[in-house]
Amino acid sequence: MRTRLPVALLVVAAAVAGCATEKQWMKVGEPYTTAEFRRDYAACSKTKSGELDEECLRGRGWVDMKPSKADRTADTPPPHPENRHRR
Repeated sequence: MRTRLPVALLVVAAAVAGCATEKQWMKVGEPYTTAEFRRDYAACSKTKSGELDEECLRGRGWVDMKPSKADRTADTPPPHPENRHRR
């Protein structure tokens, strides 16, 4: 009974970790098909480690749609000075 909780927590942690690294890719300003993406994804996954070479996908015109923390921070506009003291 005591071993079920750690095993369950391990499974949940692995599932959450797997979801956190998933990215979405698209091409901006041009039409594309799922087959084209799969072809490029497969070609860019042929590395020695078997992991996706993201620079390869970017070189083929794909854009990562999951912004990093730095991107999200940079996109947040600063507060307008007039509204800062207004109630």
